[in-house]
Amino acid sequence: MGTKISLCIQAGDAEKLAQEAVNMLLRYEKVFSANSEHSQLAMLKKEAAANPQKVDKELYELIKIGKEHSLNEDSYLNIAIGPLIKLWRIGFREAHVPEDSAIKTVLDLLNPEHIQLDDEQQTVLLSKKGMEIDLGAIAKGYFADQVMTFFKNNGAVSAMVDMGGNVLVYGDAPSGDHYWKVGIQNPFLPRGNAAALVSIRDQSVVTSGIYERVLEKEGTHYHHIFSSTTGYPIESNIASLTIIADQSLDCDIYTTELFGLDAVSIIHKVNQMKHIEAAVITTDGNLAYTVNLRGKIHPITS
Repeated sequence: MGTKISLCIQAGDAEKLAQEAVNMLLRYEKVFSANSEHSQLAMLKKEAAANPQKVDKELYELIKIGKEHSLNEDSYLNIAIGPLIKLWRIGFREAHVPEDSAIKTVLDLLNPEHIQLDDEQQTVLLSKKGMEIDLGAIAKGYFADQVMTFFKNNGAVSAMVDMGGNVLVYGDAPSGDHYWKVGIQNPFLPRGNAAALVSIRDQSVVTSGIYERVLEKEGTHYHHIFSSTTGYPIESNIASLTIIADQSLDCDIYTTELFGLDAVSIIHKVNQMKHIEAAVITTDGNLAYTVNLRGKIHPITS
């Protein structure tokens, strides 16, 4: 899945549960992987422009959720963004800045309305040749939720799933504390340096930032979070956006859906939402967060 995965389980048969979770993740990789030519997701790229393709229930469910949020007004999440991601290849050795003409060519392929779904047949049709679904923005959250549900249903009294920054916790922390303290990465320092700690219980914390995968070309930094309108990385005053919610999938969705907004707009919008909290770090180093995080978030000062 292109990231380090950590599982922490307190249960009577923790080793068995851990192995079953690994098996689940290996199966998901075979279905959802964007980097394997043999996954179901990859087969959609090859076949779904010609004929509707039947897919596994879980893949269909995530595509449906992703399409719904991609169509929300002012959403910066777009699961049809695959051709643009492949064009830039940020995060891979062959990353480069494409010609403007090449970017304009793929923009016509990024409309999520052209992903046609049939609930009864559980099929996916891409109505334009060259379209490609990319679930990278939301898949890890979905996997984390599924693994945690499995742990809960099989007797775990506490657990943590960490998928490369998608952190989901349940029960008491290993220290015995009622709350888990999860670090929010400092976007201006190497990975492992936290800007703040947030206390959570039975919740998930996910951070997206312009520091995660970067291409530097002729003095300009290009990050990996793109605008489907311009074809270029999103420009805003946000260095990182952290979402706290009960479900890791919701965290994934809103870290991307809201990322193109400015800091004030994000905090204002999330303050109106139920069961979701946000913290933003701006490009000039300021930290802001929603009202309900007061007392739960603790900035780290050097």
